[in-house]
Amino acid sequence: MSVKVFIIGGAGYIGSHMAKLAYMDGHTVIVLDNLSTGHRDAVKYGKFEFCDINNLERLQELFDLYEPDIVMHFAAFSIVGESVLDPYKYYNNNISGTLNLLKSMTDHKCNKFIFSSTAAVYGDPQYIPIDENHVKKPINPYGKSKLMVEDILEDFDLAYGMKYVTFRYFNAAGHDADGELSERHNPETHLLPLILQASRGERDSISIFGSDYNTPDGTCIRDYIHVSDLCQAHLKGLKYLIRGKKNATSRIYNLGNEKGHSVREVIESVKSITGKNFTVVSQKRRQGDPATLVASCDKAKKELSIAFKYTKLEDIIKTLV
Repeated sequence: MSVKVFIIGGAGYIGSHMAKLAYMDGHTVIVLDNLSTGHRDAVKYGKFEFCDINNLERLQELFDLYEPDIVMHFAAFSIVGESVLDPYKYYNNNISGTLNLLKSMTDHKCNKFIFSSTAAVYGDPQYIPIDENHVKKPINPYGKSKLMVEDILEDFDLAYGMKYVTFRYFNAAGHDADGELSERHNPETHLLPLILQASRGERDSISIFGSDYNTPDGTCIRDYIHVSDLCQAHLKGLKYLIRGKKNATSRIYNLGNEKGHSVREVIESVKSITGKNFTVVSQKRRQGDPATLVASCDKAKKELSIAFKYTKLEDIIKTLV
């Protein structure tokens, strides 16, 4: 069944991959983005409309014009360290902007929403792997802003019948297998592309932020999921909401590979795959970084029949090389 979908933040890393996948699946795609971190040339599929979610008037115009069936929201600021230094930026965009988006949806009777949340809502894990029932105590404004939106969605469901699928990402990584799309943050903050830059000589070194964590090699452990697998899960969420119509109930799912890799392990894997050596520098810990984050994805796999293609770290890295 083909639907009309708004992809908010569709000029960014994950959003552009999602726009491609949704378009290739036969849906009418309209990308809304203010290009603050996205790239106009990354919108290769669907129609592009310049829009900042803090501009309610512009949002209302676009909802009037297109009348979307479903909205997918990728337009959050997401750098943990920056959120600690500039919480206003994060609360203003991630909460106020999302409220504008949800108001536009309810005003136009669009009641299907897919939300990009984060493992940061859990804070320091009390057990590993982390399932969806884990206590939620975010330790940085980024995670707090996402959890606030999750709470808002629960209230919008109760009051307005807003049905949603929320995906709590662990670490998105990798590039489009066709080579059309890539990760182009400026400045780049994600570990894997930074390491690849070091391997190509595009940066002098790669930094490890904290080597005294309570982990086997002292560095943070993270769970990496390929961006294409992540977007396939979103497509499953879209189909769940559309096929369920009025009978669909709102859902929350983790998205990760259920495997943890330390920062040192990731660095060594890149060195092995590329055959390149480069300088590694130890820095002090960053504020707001938990030692270990590894997902349990049993719920998503069972309820949405999700099967990941890129289950090995090496296979994810190879899409970047």
